[in-house]
Amino acid sequence: MRTQSIQFTNATGYRLSARLELPPNSHPHTFAVFAHCFTCNKNLTAVRNVARALTQRGIGVLRFDFTGLGESEGDFADTNFTGNVLDLISAAEYLEEHHLPPAILIGHSLGGAAVLCAAGKLPSVRAVATIGAPADPKHVTHLFEEDIAMIETEGAATVLLGGRKFKVKRQFLEDLKEVNFKEKLQSLNRSLLVLHSPQDLTVPIENARRIFEAARHPKSFISLDGADHLLSDKNRSRYAGELIGTWAGCYIDQPEREKLKSDREVVVRLGAEGYTTDVMMRQHALTADEPESVGGNDFGPNPYELLNASLGACTAMTLQMYARRKKWDLREVRVHLNHRKDYAEDMQNHADKKSKIDHFDRLVEVEGELSTEQVQRLLEIADRCPVHRTLHTESVVQTQIKLVDS
Repeated sequence: MRTQSIQFTNATGYRLSARLELPPNSHPHTFAVFAHCFTCNKNLTAVRNVARALTQRGIGVLRFDFTGLGESEGDFADTNFTGNVLDLISAAEYLEEHHLPPAILIGHSLGGAAVLCAAGKLPSVRAVATIGAPADPKHVTHLFEEDIAMIETEGAATVLLGGRKFKVKRQFLEDLKEVNFKEKLQSLNRSLLVLHSPQDLTVPIENARRIFEAARHPKSFISLDGADHLLSDKNRSRYAGELIGTWAGCYIDQPEREKLKSDREVVVRLGAEGYTTDVMMRQHALTADEPESVGGNDFGPNPYELLNASLGACTAMTLQMYARRKKWDLREVRVHLNHRKDYAEDMQNHADKKSKIDHFDRLVEVEGELSTEQVQRLLEIADRCPVHRTLHTESVVQTQIKLVDS
């Protein structure tokens, strides 16, 4: 993902820290705002994985730190749920001023409750997704219920949340009591996706049922089976992001493919960490990666596997084009490929690394009423597919490099 570090000012004048994630071609057709979980921050791995999945669909994602958390200004002790909602609205206003108003809101845990309350104040929002959200913001108080008496009598107390100490004031509890969350849900009037894990021990899945029942249609529920509350398993968080992106596509306006084109046919981007690489071709997006054994996340095929895929796809298309023109009964083509590097057999100096050559092992399976002669002819045609020919001819790659502003 291309990531921009930005700041915006909230309703009380504090500068909030944010990251704006953009799709590979840097031209999102839609924007989303992500609200993180209680006492978390925008850099949680799950947040980044969800954002990555959305940018692969051409959606820009603004993830930010609530007041007093992460890299944002302010004192957490002076914040409350109402302030979180106002921070969300400020994030949306930043997008509207500098890009496009957001069409999607995504919230994790208490951030999920916040997006449900903020959506009604943002006319541009058409879809809202929650992950592990409570059915009432007051649910968060169970995390420090043994300290509530002291907070109410003394006015404040230092509580332990997620292994870190936070100061919580009486005004935080009083603010939660003022929120009519059920009314917000019933008047949401936005498409809603509720994602929740049956194994969530922090916010039990009963909360998802209550949210779903209170909201009006259109609404959907997806079980994140096997996930914990923080979506710490990268595969679960990526899965959640892919689901949100697919679902939101039903409710947002997506432009014609010409509007998503770069001035080149393919755009590829890799950031400073890992090897997870974004690839965009027109409106089509995919992810390339390396296996975990070499430091990757294994979120996609590696470059040579993509090259194998190109050869296989071109082989299958070429054979079907030929068979259809000849009106042969070729019902299905399956191409199996492997790539390896071997020493050239005619080289005497096997220690010379330059003597290695690339081998593509290709097995083509064909189905249909075909004669022996027709099958033999298809074998000959397979070697004439354009990608095959490219691999067998000398190619020229002209490369330019330029330094761009971050």
